Amino acid sequence: MPYIPHTREDTRAMLERIGVQSLDDLFSDIPAAMRPQSFALPAGLSEYETMRRMEEMAGRNSSGLISFLGGGVYDHVVPAAVDALSSRGEFYTAYTPYQPEASQGTLQAVFEYQTAVCRLLDMEVANASVYDGGSALFEAAMMCARATRAGRVIVDECVNPLYRAMLATLSANVDVEIVTVAHLDGQSDLKALKAALDDKSAAVLVQNPGFFGAIHDFSELFAAAHARKAKGVLLVNPVMQSVLKTPGVMRADVAVAEGQSLGMYLSFGGPYLGMMACSKDMVRQMPGRIVGRTEDLDGKTGYVLTLQAREQHIRRSKATSNICSNQALCALRCVMHLALLGPAGLTRAAELSMLRAREAATALTAIKGVELFCSAPYGYEFALRLPKDAGLVAQKLLEKKIVAGLPVGRWHKDLDKVLLLACTEKTRSEDIKTLALALSEVLA
Repeated sequence: MPYIPHTREDTRAMLERIGVQSLDDLFSDIPAAMRPQSFALPAGLSEYETMRRMEEMAGRNSSGLISFLGGGVYDHVVPAAVDALSSRGEFYTAYTPYQPEASQGTLQAVFEYQTAVCRLLDMEVANASVYDGGSALFEAAMMCARATRAGRVIVDECVNPLYRAMLATLSANVDVEIVTVAHLDGQSDLKALKAALDDKSAAVLVQNPGFFGAIHDFSELFAAAHARKAKGVLLVNPVMQSVLKTPGVMRADVAVAEGQSLGMYLSFGGPYLGMMACSKDMVRQMPGRIVGRTEDLDGKTGYVLTLQAREQHIRRSKATSNICSNQALCALRCVMHLALLGPAGLTRAAELSMLRAREAATALTAIKGVELFCSAPYGYEFALRLPKDAGLVAQKLLEKKIVAGLPVGRWHKDLDKVLLLACTEKTRSEDIKTLALALSEVLA
């Protein structure tokens, strides 16, 4: 039985007080057809029995899988210290501070996170995070639309399709036109992107590495956008920023990323971390929170929420966004992860992941009928063209306990034979050999 603190006498007294005969009378305004048809719940269990039951259910989850899945989230090593430190009582809260002078420890942690993001992306200002990478991309597009007062947003088809879907959904009731420029054999079509820019363009949105894994330098594209008084938005893989040309060097106006790769596990899709940074001239368009460092009258360092006039709870209808919170605990794990690895450690993680990806690409393209989909340089994610439907191949490999990657045909119907794979520093040579052997058998 569920624990209900009220006795029958308590319930009867309350019903008499409000003038109804029974608990059912409280729901009389709800049509009978719309009410729950049954409350035939199983009998209650003791604490011990409940734990046993939960363990049995958890045991049904697939285990021992070899995974090459990517597409925006990646299975990187998380130092044990991240779990130990972030779970301390001083930090372990999902809530975020509203008062500008409260929670100095939390505010300092967020300030350190912002500083790390700026250094990683070579940008001037970062906020305290938003919900995830997709919402960060949408917010970046809206920032540019407000800053330029223009209504067209040019989006590269090499931007993650999940993020493009979020962009389309979130902008459905906003006076902004989304123009998608098709990819060119898995690469960003820089010539077409430049041609799509006009005087009505607010921004061009691109990704590096792109969804199919290709690496690009968008410096010239952003320069072309600036010549049209438009902005450049770059979506990045944060781990790869340790080895690639950064958004700041490319002169992007806004840089965004999904921060899951920095200190967070896969976790069935979240909660994750939307990283956002921009140039100083865009800061008043940025949503969410920004923590600043100052000094009090005694000269002691203090941390405050700054530029709060943007916040929804202050300006309400004039707020820049409906983002009124941030992923504080995820951001904390992110900055801890970065601090523990340091620049050399992050670079090493990227290099090891790229090494494993090349090892996998070599082994898999040695199989008859398998070839790289894209000829451009890639990071630790790449696409293969198979001789058979990638979705069916992936399903057969899953039966062998191998998550072979992401079938691209889910979003690109003309690419039903393309499979997207990712490797990280956790990928072993043995895993690659197992995948190559299994793929050979499935394609035979």
